Formats: sequence, structure tokens, C-alpha cells
Amino acid sequence: MQQLFTIFGNPVSHSKSPLMHNLSFRGLNHNGCYTRYRLEDGRQLRQKFFDLNIRGANITVPYKEEAFKACDELDPFAQKVGAVNTIINREGKLYGYNTDAPGFLKAIEEFKETKRVLFLGAGGTAQSTSMVLRDAGYEVTLLNRSEARLKRFREDGFKTYTFETFYKTKDRYDLVVNMTSAGLEDESLPCPKEILDEVIPEAKACIDVIYGKDTPFLKFAKKYHKPIKDGSDMLLYQGVIAFEYFTNHKFTFEEIEKYMREAF
Repeated sequence: MQQLFTIFGNPVSHSKSPLMHNLSFRGLNHNGCYTRYRLEDGRQLRQKFFDLNIRGANITVPYKEEAFKACDELDPFAQKVGAVNTIINREGKLYGYNTDAPGFLKAIEEFKETKRVLFLGAGGTAQSTSMVLRDAGYEVTLLNRSEARLKRFREDGFKTYTFETFYKTKDRYDLVVNMTSAGLEDESLPCPKEILDEVIPEAKACIDVIYGKDTPFLKFAKKYHKPIKDGSDMLLYQGVIAFEYFTNHKFTFEEIEKYMREAF
């Protein structure tokens, strides 16, 4: 019997995940089909999982924290970071994982000599990646519009700023990362232009977790002739790791990556 997989999010029409996973299912001769589902209310995620008879799912913005709440069991890392982007249905129980963080860590390996990282945004993706980067020896600072979202990070020992308090700092960063959806469907920047004018000239590189689009943030970085990278590699690597969970580790990372990379 064919197993059904999906991605839950809003927006979700742009997602490359169905193509990535279906190429891998076909290439590896595994009986699975991957779709997409635009979810209007994150609180419905658990019920939709069972209503649609989903075997496994990825969760994208803005529901990674809702996905965390929807699970019956969490792996230790997902438990630690409070955000889930991969869920497996095992005999009526939902098991939650986070593959964003290891995917991001692998994606930034090429930027040598980077130690100080500034995240623009403090959502679910920032939650997981800040933890894994710190564990790997990076110094992570978070900048967010509102104070409320920063509370958890501060309690976990991260340095945090709002747009208003940031102007008082003279900190410098090697890597500036847009962790928000700003620029995904419009031409907005993730923070005030004045802040970008301050941090980007000092940075060694800039990354946007949005993929497949020359975002306003990346265009801004190009003005300063900085190396840039979109979220494609992060998407690829987190997808491979999720596929390993989907198929109960039946295939190696390299086998999955070979087919999944064709989507790019």
C-alpha cells in the first residue's frame, strides 16, 4: 500500500519538498507519494494528520512550534529546541524531529573562519539552528522586531536585541542570516535598512533561508559585494535527513541526496 506524505505550511505553494521527495521515492523504488497542504490554522495540524491518513510530514513556516505541541513523542533535540519540522505517524502516535538544524549546519560548512553569527528573526527555525550552532562552537546573537519572541532565547543564554535596542551595540558578525519569511512573497527586508547598513559591510557572508529567489535581503548584500547563499542547501540537507526518518533509515544519506538533488 502506498504511503502518503505531505508538507504543512502557509504559504506552501512554492515548496520544492514534493518534487524532492517524489524524485527520491521514484529513484529508490519506495512506495510513497508526497503532496502539499496549505494549513490555515496550526492548531488543526494533529487532526489533519489523522484525517488525511498521513504517514509522515514536513512542517514549514509558521507552524514549527505548533507541530512541537502536536506530537506524542519528541526526540531529545526537538525537545530541547521546542520546534519540530518532521513528524512520523507510528501506529497512531506522532513522533517529532527537527532536521532543520543539522541541515543548516551542513549548509554553512563552506564558510570557513566564521564564528560570530547574527540571526534576523526568532521563529521556529532560529530556535533549532541557534542551539545546534552553539553546540558546534559558534556565537549566535538574535535580532527580532518584538521583545516577546526573544525571551526564550535570552533564558537559554543567547545575546538578543530588538530593532530599538540594537543601535546601542557595536558588535560585529561574520555571518548574517535572514531567518524570517520577509521577502518570500513581497519585497520587504527582515529588519530596518539602517541596521543592515551597519552589519553587512563587516560580515564575511550573508545567508537567506528562503530558497529559489533573489530576495531583497540577498540583493542588499550584493550591493556590498558579499558572498551570498540562499536556503537551497539547507532545504536539501534537511530533506535528506527527513527522508531517512520517512523510510525508517532504509537508505543512506548519499543514496537519497543523489535523487533529491535533481530537484535543484
